[in-house]
Amino acid sequence: MNSYPPPNHEHIDEQMVKMEVNLDDIPGEWLGYVMDILFEAGANDVFYTPIYMKKNRPGVLLQLLCHKNNMDQMKEILLKETTTLGIRYFPITVHRMERKFIKVETKWGAITVKQGINDGEVFQSSPEYEECKAIAKRHNVPLKKVYEQVWQALAKGK
Repeated sequence: MNSYPPPNHEHIDEQMVKMEVNLDDIPGEWLGYVMDILFEAGANDVFYTPIYMKKNRPGVLLQLLCHKNNMDQMKEILLKETTTLGIRYFPITVHRMERKFIKVETKWGAITVKQGINDGEVFQSSPEYEECKAIAKRHNVPLKKVYEQVWQALAKGK
C-alpha cells in the first residue's frame, strides 16, 4: 500500500490528483466495499454524490483524492471493482492547514481531538469518532452525550 499521509504542518500539496467516475448500474452494496478498498490502498478521501445521468437516469458520482503516485492503483481498483468504462482525473493542489492532536478528559475516559490551526489559532476541533463511539457503547450512553463532554472540556480549557 502506497499511502502518503500529509504532515501535520501547514503546507501546499501540489502532488495530488482528483479522480472521478459516473456510475448508474452498480449495486448500492458494492459502494461501501469500493470505498473501503480505495482507502486501504491509500486514497486520502473518497465520497459519493447522487447525480442524474443521460436519459434522466439516477446515478452516483464517485470522487477520490489521492497522491499522484497512487493513481495507477486507484485506476486498477475503479476498473476492477466498479462498472465504469472511463475515469476522469485532474491534477489538484491542496492547501492543508496545520493540525495537532490533543487528549481531552471526560468522565468516561480520554478522547483524542484533532485541532486545525491557522495563524497560531485553533479554528476547528474534531473529536475522534471511533473513540467517542467506543466510549458510548462501553458505558451505554448516547453518542451525543460523549460529544457534549468533549465540547465542555474544550470550553473549560480555553
